[in-house]
Amino acid sequence: MEWKTIALTTLIVSLCFLAIPIKVGPADNGTNSTEQTKLFEEYVDQYQKPYRHNPDEYQKRFSRFQESLKTIETLNKQRKSNSDARYGVTKFSDMSEEEFLQLHLRPDLPTRSEKHHQSVNHHDHALDRSKRAPVVIPDKFDWRDQKVVTSVKTQGVCGACWAFSTIGVIETLFALKNGTLQSLSVQEMIDCAKNDNNGCEGGDICSLLSWLVATKTKIVPESNYPFIRKTDTCKLQKASMKTQTGIRVSDYTCDSYVKAEDKLLSTIVNKGPVATAVNALSWQNYLGGIIQYHCDGAYTSLNHAVEIVGYDKTGPIPFYIVKNSWGPSFGDKGYLYIAIGSNVCGIAHQASTINIVP
Repeated sequence: MEWKTIALTTLIVSLCFLAIPIKVGPADNGTNSTEQTKLFEEYVDQYQKPYRHNPDEYQKRFSRFQESLKTIETLNKQRKSNSDARYGVTKFSDMSEEEFLQLHLRPDLPTRSEKHHQSVNHHDHALDRSKRAPVVIPDKFDWRDQKVVTSVKTQGVCGACWAFSTIGVIETLFALKNGTLQSLSVQEMIDCAKNDNNGCEGGDICSLLSWLVATKTKIVPESNYPFIRKTDTCKLQKASMKTQTGIRVSDYTCDSYVKAEDKLLSTIVNKGPVATAVNALSWQNYLGGIIQYHCDGAYTSLNHAVEIVGYDKTGPIPFYIVKNSWGPSFGDKGYLYIAIGSNVCGIAHQASTINIVP
């Protein structure tokens, strides 16, 4: 089937269900730019892009969209099985890779995170691998099965993935201790957390946890301190930060599981979800499936933070179940799947467990 037929057929289905991204099939050398123009028109309508009546911006975005189509074609041609990651048009497909990095990721994350390697809360699990008995865990485990994971949130252009991933873990831990699942305030972290955290302009998981432990600040429900997608003045009174009602972090880890991912799986089962840094640059056009390639795992490439809520080793390609904060329309209802064992996307470089006092 020709590229234009696949693209337009999927487009019609997408417009019936707006939360479903437009999928793009392989392009052939005879692809007509007219078909791409039509596809882009429908894309702009589906995602309600603000530049629809701005000719100059519209043309610029169309050019970026065409580049995304080329990238999507290249990535999908390298798929080796039906379970491999699938790529297609998403809400980010009208951006250049550099724009995506600057607007939705945190390229300064490696610099921010480096200081934590000397912390007492950091441990490299690869160093004690030879001393450790084999890890016995289930072949499949997912905290969502226990109804203790909150819904996927949408951070927008607020660069607070560090807060979303951390708060997501704490929400599950609170539900496990108290039997009550509730959304907690990410905005409180954005506005109030110091220790080199800069609200929507960036931060990191370990710095946030260090600040929460040091200040004994309690995390309040989201209903008390709702998310507004920008950094604002801290609403907590300094005198009451330690005495207010809420959930307190008592301890945490900020560990490396590189070459020790079996230990990371055990941690997920026995301690709860973990918040971790990743390289998400190649996720711009991700639709679903297991990410195994095209995702640099170098520490210097870390630029995003997510929450690992489970894993699945029952198939030919074992994978982590990753909760993201780009909304439920991205990926598989807001989730991604990353292959286990090779530090894909740098997922094992800096993962945090958390202890709380409700």
